[in-house]
Amino acid sequence: MSEIKRTNVGSRLSDMAVFNGVAYLAGQVPDDATLDMEGQTKQVLTTIDALLKEAGTSKERLLMVQIFVANMKEFDQMNKAWDEWVSKENAPPRATIEARLANPDYKVEIVATAAL
Repeated sequence: MSEIKRTNVGSRLSDMAVFNGVAYLAGQVPDDATLDMEGQTKQVLTTIDALLKEAGTSKERLLMVQIFVANMKEFDQMNKAWDEWVSKENAPPRATIEARLANPDYKVEIVATAAL
């Protein structure tokens, strides 16, 4: 039976679980909620890169991404950071949803799944 490896385990959640050749990331949020949408998105994508690297994979192996934005009016700013980051040859399936986030200062939260 395959082991489940968890990263940054807290009392409520882990940042990532790896099982059976797949890395499942929890919703990642910015470290600095005072940044604008583009800045927050860049921070979150940097965190995702680090978690994927820790799992032994990369953004080129993303299987699915879900993006939650607090205000769809800032969709273009989020996409600006996304477009600079995403692997053009390996763009994953993606959904973007407007949602009220846990911290009212967060503008974006991103959930990702990647193959190892």
